[in-house]
Amino acid sequence: MSTSKVTYIGDLRTKAVHLSSKTEIITDAPIDNQGKGEAFSPTDLIATAYASCMLTIIGIGAKGHGFSIEGTTVEVTKVMGDNPRRIVEIIADVNFPPNNYTEKQKEFFKLVSQTCPVAKSIHPEIKQTIKFNF
Repeated sequence: MSTSKVTYIGDLRTKAVHLSSKTEIITDAPIDNQGKGEAFSPTDLIATAYASCMLTIIGIGAKGHGFSIEGTTVEVTKVMGDNPRRIVEIIADVNFPPNNYTEKQKEFFKLVSQTCPVAKSIHPEIKQTIKFNF
């Protein structure tokens, strides 16, 4: 079964529909690549999926050990390169809310974050820089 259906709607814009939930995402080419930059670009979605996946995996691990990471955020930056145009680095600043996490829990978060399927799926030449802020 297909995951999504993506339609080109013109002016360098697409609409993606998640087939099981009917949730929609609009993408737009970035300003530096002939677009309007009015929505996520496809490469923005890769960086965003990386951050979302990392939080999900950490959340699964935390839940399984009886504690919460609710309120944790990731500010993610995508760095583009040229020749060919591509993502060369994803920088993730993981910001945990004030909590008395133990050193063991902090190390657990760092270890679990490395098992994120998106991180494991992107090209090995893409540098992954993660900073944990507790």
